Amino acid sequence: SRPPRFKFWPPLALSSSPVAAPAAPPADGMSSGGQKPAANRMTLQSFKGKMGGAKKGHGLLKKKRDALKAKFQALLKDIVETKLQVGSGLKDASFSLAKAHWANSGDDITSTVVERAKRPSVSCKLVADNIAGVSIPVFKMVHDPTKDTIGQTMGVAHGGAVINACKDTYFKAVQSLIKLASLQTAFKTLDEEIKMTSRRVNALEYVLIPRIEEIVAYITQEMDEQAREEFFRVKKVVEKKKAKIQKERDAEEAMKKAAGVAVGQPVAAIDAPSMLGQGKDKDLIF
Repeated sequence: SRPPRFKFWPPLALSSSPVAAPAAPPADGMSSGGQKPAANRMTLQSFKGKMGGAKKGHGLLKKKRDALKAKFQALLKDIVETKLQVGSGLKDASFSLAKAHWANSGDDITSTVVERAKRPSVSCKLVADNIAGVSIPVFKMVHDPTKDTIGQTMGVAHGGAVINACKDTYFKAVQSLIKLASLQTAFKTLDEEIKMTSRRVNALEYVLIPRIEEIVAYITQEMDEQAREEFFRVKKVVEKKKAKIQKERDAEEAMKKAAGVAVGQPVAAIDAPSMLGQGKDKDLIF
């Protein structure tokens, strides 16, 4: 028996893997089916303007990305230094708290401070900083000395001085922590902005600009081809006109030959008496 002419494939099984992201939309004038734009001067000028704008935007985005990267590296250096300061500050604060407990061994310092603290003397304020057009959140510490009176009435003699020293040490540690939080927040914000700007730069450099250049080259090639076709068409029209005129001349010459007239010779006039052959004229006397 003969094998079947067509082969039927089994249906495709649905995959559990995530669906790939759709491709980027085509540039203006080109559809997903490969339709080409109209090849005329207006379309060419339009795409040349788009290409100029894309290249200008690409240059500005590259400058912005470079500025953000420079600030990013500076923030990274500050974060490393601030983390070291925070580590040493918290270490000193823990050691000073242990000294305060030892100097006031008969009193529960922690419970007393918690009971007397009604209003915070240190607060954090959020402000915005602008780096290359990017809004960066910055934390600022606000200190009100009028509310910081807890340690002034605690302890006697050397114990009160140790408690105040512990308070100052923790104050510096809080300053370092707020600075570190501000730097890390700015670091994360800059990182996201650099990634987004890099994606835009790559999209312009490797997708949009080459596509527009391809369209401009296509339109230029089509217009050159149209110019050559027009020149060839005009040349053919001129040749056909010349051939038609020559054909008419040949037909006219053939008709003259058929009528017995010499081609290229003037037709003889009717015989008339010659004025020179009549002899001498009479004299005229006035």
